[in-house]
Amino acid sequence: MNESPLNADEFAASVMAVPPLARRADYTLDAAQNRALIRHIEAGGVRTLLYGGNANLYHVAPSEYRELLDLLAEAAGPATRVIPAIGPDYGKMLDQARILAQTRYRTAMVLPLGGFTTSEGVAAGLARIADTAGMPLTLYVKSENYVEVDTLARLVERGTLSAIKYAIARDDPSHDPYLRRLLQQVPAAKIVSGMGERPALVHLREFGLAAWTTGSCCIAPRMAMALLRVVQGKQGNEATAQRLYEAFLPLETLREQISLIRVLHDAVSFSGIAAMGPLLPLLSSTPPEHHAKIAHAAQTLLALEREFAQSHPNLSDTQAPA
Repeated sequence: MNESPLNADEFAASVMAVPPLARRADYTLDAAQNRALIRHIEAGGVRTLLYGGNANLYHVAPSEYRELLDLLAEAAGPATRVIPAIGPDYGKMLDQARILAQTRYRTAMVLPLGGFTTSEGVAAGLARIADTAGMPLTLYVKSENYVEVDTLARLVERGTLSAIKYAIARDDPSHDPYLRRLLQQVPAAKIVSGMGERPALVHLREFGLAAWTTGSCCIAPRMAMALLRVVQGKQGNEATAQRLYEAFLPLETLREQISLIRVLHDAVSFSGIAAMGPLLPLLSSTPPEHHAKIAHAAQTLLALEREFAQSHPNLSDTQAPA
């Protein structure tokens, strides 16, 4: 696990994988299966792992948190940045911050909390959490009502926040006044698109965001990294970008239609990369009537990933993990 100080240049160096978390039938953490998934992601060149909503950290017990942190730190390669989530409520994140302070992690992402918050209250709480953990935070922003733009900018300027995962959904991602106001005060290099591949190209090309978070890259990491390089203008061309982008859409569409978290969790299992086991309550697996189409989308994406790796061995500029 990367234990060096967090640098904003990292955010443009890799897409942020947001993996599910493997558990055994009794809901205990499955180190072997989590390691298998991490190795697959790293083999595609991805160097940032963000464990948040897809890992169902909303429902993780504080008593399990240190075990989870240790497992991820041991499973990830030395060049891989692991970012665990905390929260979403203040009390839980405060307990988790105290645990983080005893580790070598360099940042944690604050899960979003809907309701029972004010912009000023969020700012005060995050400042205390960052001080308690001894590290800057990454903030997951899903609503305009969560934090005002000016407040968000101050948190970045003061060093409370090192990065923002921006995930306010728009019918047209190119029309986003909130994001444009935010970019007037916060460098684009510190903002990551947080909604998978669908809005990512617009966010990077029209707004200049650093990269994007992606669940589907847990199945096709090399293709996700290649798409990032093409969009950044470093490799490939527009036709390559479009083919890569379209390859992710079938699974992304199922996630949007059924459940972002549950579909990805089951898709990784159905792909054969790793057996993710049951979802921790209060979530559950996708209904059986959806399994065939999820399996088809996952297996098709993995087949495309393997084909791409053979036909474009250098396009994603990847190396095997150390």
